[in-house]
Amino acid sequence: MKTVLITGPIASGKSLCCRYIESKGFPVYDCDSRTKALYDLIPGLKESIEKALEIRWEQIGVIFSDDQKRRKLESIVYPLVLKDIKQWKSEQTNELVFIESAIALEKPEFNESYDEVVMIVADRGLREQRNPAVTQRDHLQSFDLKRINHVITNDGTQEDLYLKIEELLCKLI
Repeated sequence: MKTVLITGPIASGKSLCCRYIESKGFPVYDCDSRTKALYDLIPGLKESIEKALEIRWEQIGVIFSDDQKRRKLESIVYPLVLKDIKQWKSEQTNELVFIESAIALEKPEFNESYDEVVMIVADRGLREQRNPAVTQRDHLQSFDLKRINHVITNDGTQEDLYLKIEELLCKLI
């Protein structure tokens, strides 16, 4: 089974890309939504995070401005996400699967989770129009361009993006 990481900066179009890939019958593991689900599925996880970070759950957004709390949260949550990815992959029958994550490329613990990397990019101004959080979160992301196998520039229409994804799928299959 080939596993492809879909990554890129906030508001670049990763989720739109992955929804299209899913519509074509390929399984996609969405790290953001699965992580949020794990918070509710794993008994006591929220409470242990609150205790470790010394915050109430409603304050979890502090991780975007406090590096120490973010690293502590990552040390708790990433092993759970990795376990969940392995379980998910073991249930797949398709020879080509995808993982959507904005951060997996820069986190060494995820390196064994994927075989190739696709980066979705878009102009910062366009990304800021799509999501005002770009200004707050852009500095939290970095991408080692040497590790990227394919780049899709999402600067046109949705149909333009879909055509680029179709070309990518032809290369990956």
